[in-house]
Amino acid sequence: MKISHAVALACLLAPASGAPGDPAGAGVYRGRLQSETVTGRPVLVLHRSARGTAVLRPVWRGTLHTQSGSVALDGINRVPGLIRNCGGDRTDTPTSRPLHDTTCTAASELVTFTPAFGRTTPAGPGVEVVLDHHDRVIRTASQRGTVLAPGQRSVQGTGALADRLRRLKAGDRARLDLRLTDPQGGNLLRPGTAVVNGAPQLLRDGAELVTQARDGMVRPGDPSFAYGWVLQRNPRTFAGVDDRGRTVLVTVDGRQPDQLGVSIPETAAVAKALGLRDAVNLDGGGSTAMAVRGRLVSSPSDATGERPVGDAIFVR
Repeated sequence: MKISHAVALACLLAPASGAPGDPAGAGVYRGRLQSETVTGRPVLVLHRSARGTAVLRPVWRGTLHTQSGSVALDGINRVPGLIRNCGGDRTDTPTSRPLHDTTCTAASELVTFTPAFGRTTPAGPGVEVVLDHHDRVIRTASQRGTVLAPGQRSVQGTGALADRLRRLKAGDRARLDLRLTDPQGGNLLRPGTAVVNGAPQLLRDGAELVTQARDGMVRPGDPSFAYGWVLQRNPRTFAGVDDRGRTVLVTVDGRQPDQLGVSIPETAAVAKALGLRDAVNLDGGGSTAMAVRGRLVSSPSDATGERPVGDAIFVR
């Protein structure tokens, strides 16, 4: 088995929440970091060899280095000021902690973009600086929104942080340093590696460890959200690794008369019964689907059938 491509199984599709299709958490595709973490939440790390699969909580750091100093980035390939599932920094509103299915906001941000984002970068007030593959400034614009050629990247600044970009001019050096590491500092940005976001964690070292509160599935003052998301039976998609190092991908159908689904605690119990050592929930509801050799083998719960989604894990 080889993991040929993987993308996050938790994404957003509503424009008001940010950029449609933006992974709501860490995303590494073919060794390239294209989406930052929801701070503190777990991910599934996959390798092309299908060996070394891991569930861990990564650390990301993005820095723009210029002649006048260095400044931290807030995000990658997302609309500045909109942080899906929160988990950003202390300047974000209403919280810097993970908060599932919520879009936090921030008045001042620096966000970098690659051509993988789409045809154009987000338009709006602020400053945008375009860089070539030699880390040289090509142009600086007083409004956000441009087309990036292959090999180019840009950085958008909003609010007070836009001033950090206004100082740059064509020909200046401006180096982007993007890092994603495991908790021990090991590099996760390697060719053939994919990182898929998820939550909550289900198992660690063979024991059930459901982290819905830590990962933002519990909303203060709204017990119905945790009940519906965690305790109610729903379709689920989860993954993990067993003691022999084998990667296991699972879908559970639900919301149908003969297919009830599972709660998150039941999902953890199923993962343990399958012999997994470490496991993480990836997504659920109408987004849960599995196809084998191009044929749908699960029963999606939406009345219209298989739901359009922005992501999948491909195995060949």
